Amino acid sequence: MVYLKHLWLQDFRNYQEINLPLPQGQIILLGDNGQGKSNLLEAVGYLGMARSFRGVPTEALIRKECETAIIRADIQHLNRELLVEAEISTARQNKVFINKQKITPLRNLNGLIPITIFGPDDLNLIKSGPSIRRNYIDDLLVQIHPKNIQTRIDIEQVLKQRNALLKQARGRLSEDIKVTLQVWNEKLHSLSEEWGQKRKSILKEINTYAEQAYLELSGGKVSLELTYEPPWLEKGLLNAFQEVRDDELRRGTTLVGPHRDEINVFLSGLPARTHASQGEQRTIALSLRIAGHFLLENVHQTKPLLLLDDVFSELDSTRAKGLLDLLVADQTFISTATKPEYLDSSTQIHIHQGKIL
Repeated sequence: MVYLKHLWLQDFRNYQEINLPLPQGQIILLGDNGQGKSNLLEAVGYLGMARSFRGVPTEALIRKECETAIIRADIQHLNRELLVEAEISTARQNKVFINKQKITPLRNLNGLIPITIFGPDDLNLIKSGPSIRRNYIDDLLVQIHPKNIQTRIDIEQVLKQRNALLKQARGRLSEDIKVTLQVWNEKLHSLSEEWGQKRKSILKEINTYAEQAYLELSGGKVSLELTYEPPWLEKGLLNAFQEVRDDELRRGTTLVGPHRDEINVFLSGLPARTHASQGEQRTIALSLRIAGHFLLENVHQTKPLLLLDDVFSELDSTRAKGLLDLLVADQTFISTATKPEYLDSSTQIHIHQGKIL
């Protein structure tokens, strides 16, 4: 069981100060666009991720003309009561405390409070480019175990260094460049091998959950298959680097590796990105989010906190209701401009210009 019992905000986004007791069950955040509904969800998400799920920098989270924002919440987590406090600052390092104990490093917060977040951009999981599908898988890996975030960070840092070296080479492989490039090649090979195997492993579990969810949402008998088979993982990244070395030197960037991989999605044996209808693509995207929710529940042995950010405006009533029937949580936050008819029993919180009405 995971749910927020109380939430305090100070100078977060457009909130000067709020003090909000919260119940279990479904909580609908109502208000026009730009009033602060998604900001409140962002604050809740920060408590489980130590970052914005909208991918914005620190200064964007702090109210205009302020240096520090505070998020504080009483959280029931299984049989424990947690006081989680986050201090976000433009002048010093961000801090998070749990029961007054500082979390160091901040990445250790990932997965401690399991959270599933679903926003309107998630409906592009199928029709958009491969990066959104890679991030979907990689974000789940981080939530499964905090140590995975260090591997992810290490890959990004090594890639940055390797790309800088390739640009420095300006198309010529001098002896110094060759020696240094081999160092980065070996580091990236080791990290990528580990990350690639983890992606393959988690994808097998997700596939089972996602196909089950798709059948529930669509009511039809079709097959949904997710595959991850990058050629470099089979032949080895060092061998792949040899094959593309001239192109990499010419273009000054890393052309193979986990940062360029594709997660393929097939519906009834056909590529979903090109052959599925828009409705089918959206149903697959919903199924993937539901699969991630089930996976986290299985790993953490409790239903993750659920944040649905303006999802229903993009869904018909059948898919929206099917989503809620499958995405079960002890506490669900739903931001929406208008309350759907099928949410009669939910708690409603009206928000206007950063104030709770």
